[in-house]
Amino acid sequence: MTADTERPYLSVVIPVYNERSTIEELLARVQAVEIEKEIVIVDDGSTDGTRTVLAELGSRLPAPGAALQRTDNLRIFLQEHNQGKGAALRRGMKEARGQIILIQDADLEYDPQDYEVLLAPIQKGRADVVYGSRFLGGPHRVLFYWHSIGNWVLTTVSNMCTDLNLTDVWTCYKVFRHEVLENIAIQENRFGFEPEITAKVAKGNWRVYEVPISYAGRTYAAGKKIGWRDALPGIWCTIKYSLMD
Repeated sequence: MTADTERPYLSVVIPVYNERSTIEELLARVQAVEIEKEIVIVDDGSTDGTRTVLAELGSRLPAPGAALQRTDNLRIFLQEHNQGKGAALRRGMKEARGQIILIQDADLEYDPQDYEVLLAPIQKGRADVVYGSRFLGGPHRVLFYWHSIGNWVLTTVSNMCTDLNLTDVWTCYKVFRHEVLENIAIQENRFGFEPEITAKVAKGNWRVYEVPISYAGRTYAAGKKIGWRDALPGIWCTIKYSLMD
C-alpha cells in the first residue's frame, strides 16, 4: 500500500492511565515493528509518575543500548484529569494523522508483533475495520474463567444488536481506515467505547474482519482495570447505540 505524502501510513493510538511500570517497554515494542508510523499517546490524568516518564521520553535522545531507540515520532497529549479510556481514545483518534489507525493499550497484554496480521485485511483491500480476537486460537495466558464468560455475554449481546458475528467485541486491538473514524463521533468516556464503536461501525456498513491475536492477560493485582462494574453499562451502551439513528 503506497504511503500518502500528507499522512503517515499508520497511527498507533495509545490511551495511558497509571502505566509507569510498562509504558517505556511497550513503546520499545511498538517501535520495534518495522512499519512507518506515528505514535499518539494520550495520558488520561495519570498520578503514578507516568507523565514524568513520558516527558523524559519525549525530550531525550535514545541512549546506545536503550530498549527505546526512537522518540522522534512520539506525539504526547495530556488530559487535564482522568476521564476514562473512551475519552482518551476520542482525543487520540482526533489527533491521529495516519491512513490507518490502530488502538494499542499501554500495558503489555497485547503484542505489537501482531500488527502485520491486523493490517493485512486492510492492505489487501478486503476490510475497512479489523478486530484482533483473543478467542480465535492465538496463544494466550490462561486467566479468569468468569471474565471470559462475561466477555462472551457482552459480545453475544452486541452481535444480536448489530448482526455482526464477532468473537471479541471488547478486544483492545481495533484497526480502522481513517475514513471510517471521520464518519463516527464517539460519545462514551469509559469502556462503553467498545460497544459504541462496534455499533456505529455496523450501522455504517463498513467491511469488518476479525483475525487471531496473542494475549498475555494480566491480573488485577498487576493493574488490570476493566471489571464486572463495566458489564451492565456495556450492555446498556450496546443497546443504546444500536437503536440510535
